[in-house]
Amino acid sequence: MNIFDILGPVMVGPSSSHTAGAVKIGYMTRKLLGEPPKEAQIYLHGSFGDTGLGHGTDKALIAGLLGMEPDDERIPYSEDFARKENLTVNLAVKNIRGAHPNTAEIIVEGEKGRRLKVQASSLGGGRIFINKLDDIDVNFTGEKPTLIVHNLDQPGHVAEVTSMLSHKSVNIGTMQLYRDKRGGYAVMVIETDQEIPQNAIKWLEHLEGIIKVTYINVNAD
Repeated sequence: MNIFDILGPVMVGPSSSHTAGAVKIGYMTRKLLGEPPKEAQIYLHGSFGDTGLGHGTDKALIAGLLGMEPDDERIPYSEDFARKENLTVNLAVKNIRGAHPNTAEIIVEGEKGRRLKVQASSLGGGRIFINKLDDIDVNFTGEKPTLIVHNLDQPGHVAEVTSMLSHKSVNIGTMQLYRDKRGGYAVMVIETDQEIPQNAIKWLEHLEGIIKVTYINVNAD
């Protein structure tokens, strides 16, 4: 437990779960997309859908997609900024089976055509959890440097990634492997203790069988 579990985050209110957490979900979605979004379909589940509009959850998610953080005073006006930046947003309520009560599903398309589907939950105190990427179950917070590798489910990819990290003196904190079926589409989620050099990420992107590589370091400038 840290002080934010007791006092909550520095934020523009009114709610740490419905506002600050929602901003982080939007912000993390932008990071995962890897480029400014131009279109977003946002689905609100559970309490997000029932009371989210009153708590500004919609504005908070849009603010995060625009790159704002929870303490940004522009959050209440994020819809105006979205129009200025030509970000088109559609919102709807959706029942997502088995999801946490404070959950959003966001389908985004970036300015360069990259597409992504994210399901994430706000746990309270400004903390979030990424549950799914492109309909594949994942479990990570993004609070540590995180490498996400989408690849074909073929022998050798895990060894290539871990060997590269070892060569760069990057220690693995946690590693999770997911796939939709044997020989199908797979995802590696690796949280590390050190930052990963950009040249190593570029090297991974050009390996045969690698579909997409995303690196998140929310503490980096």
